Amino acid sequence: MNWLFKEEPTHYGFDAFVKDRRAVWSGVRNPLAQKHLRSVKKGDRIFYYHTGDEKAVVGIATALGDAYPDPDDKAGKASVVDVAPLGKLQRPVTLAEIKADPSFKTFPLVRMSRLSVMPVSDDEWKRIEAMAG
Repeated sequence: MNWLFKEEPTHYGFDAFVKDRRAVWSGVRNPLAQKHLRSVKKGDRIFYYHTGDEKAVVGIATALGDAYPDPDDKAGKASVVDVAPLGKLQRPVTLAEIKADPSFKTFPLVRMSRLSVMPVSDDEWKRIEAMAG
């Protein structure tokens, strides 16, 4: 599967992620985003998306393992996943560019802009990679 994970660059930008070489993706609270996060499997590809002022897909990561229960969630409802960066895109692909492309009309990033974890189809993945150069 392919996914898009969103993060505020002032909180944890892609460059910091690359420096750390791996991270536990946690803090997802939206029920639909949590459902998606629980579906992440080892080897899945992930687009890293900067929210806030940037609003752009900036990098690619991979899931190092399957999602697992968040050890910090006393309620036992939340999941987390270990991820590692693979590299920056040749150039960021902005939300404006994605919205302007009719092939993305059903893409969750366009339809549900606040969702922090969402699936990306193979066609959407190829299109974003092509747009990045």
